[in-house]
Amino acid sequence: MAADKKNPYLYFEPSKMDRLTNLSFTVRQAVEGFISGLHRSPHKGFSVEFAEHREYAPGDDLRHLDWVAWARSDRYYIKQYEQETNLRAHILLDASASMNYKHDAKITKFQYGCFLASCLTYLMCRQQDSVGMIAFDKDVRFHIPPASSPAHMDRIFTTLEGLTPGGKTAVGDTFHNLANRIAKRGLVIIISDLYDDQSEILKALQHFVYKKHQIIVFHVMDQAELEFPFTKVSSFVDMETKQKIQVDPRHVKQGYIDEMNAFIDRYRLECSGRKIEYVLASTSDPYERMLLDYLARRKKLR
Repeated sequence: MAADKKNPYLYFEPSKMDRLTNLSFTVRQAVEGFISGLHRSPHKGFSVEFAEHREYAPGDDLRHLDWVAWARSDRYYIKQYEQETNLRAHILLDASASMNYKHDAKITKFQYGCFLASCLTYLMCRQQDSVGMIAFDKDVRFHIPPASSPAHMDRIFTTLEGLTPGGKTAVGDTFHNLANRIAKRGLVIIISDLYDDQSEILKALQHFVYKKHQIIVFHVMDQAELEFPFTKVSSFVDMETKQKIQVDPRHVKQGYIDEMNAFIDRYRLECSGRKIEYVLASTSDPYERMLLDYLARRKKLR
């Protein structure tokens, strides 16, 4: 894969954005921001949607007095409204060796994740949201703090191009560390195959929940990992440990599929219980179509 003259970026395709530009990427819960935008703030102000009353204090703007409340109670109350704010998002991209896998798909899981991360960056920056990017394996490979300028998007796109997946996974520990480092509550988008100790990953996701972040998990898998289409006796190699095992697919296929379904179902169920959005994404489905379907479903649920 290489960038061309019409598009200088390897992992961003403007031609794929046309169908997505009419869909905004908004969050479902209050977030902390610093400029006016599309998302609810946890702080009260005088903006669009009525939130509650508070008693009048000297110096308050009389335009916000609730005269109906005064007529009923003979006391002065100020109407408070929810502020609209911009979003502060962090995209966490798995760059471990297992993400470098592909079978019949055109691109690896890592490349799919890079396209998805770039697309989400573009969608949020164009609505003046601040987006940061963190790539990780067992350690943080790079960390670009949130911003929203065109120069910032360029930095994210070009930094992704220089990233090569490799190294072992330590998802749980990495997420715990990042949950402690990301101060203001906002949106955390995780793009990963989630191959690590499942209980530890779920505990780490709960850490983000405890910090009052909204979380979206894009669980990126190759279709071969989901269906196990192999028919001949083969040697399978762990991409992180390099351990080899020879198996006859006929003897292990059903057991493998049962284990994989249980693996995915547990993530889906426990994410739902934690109010985490879980999206299973196969690299056989074009990323822009997957994202379009996801955003359309999300819009209906708002």
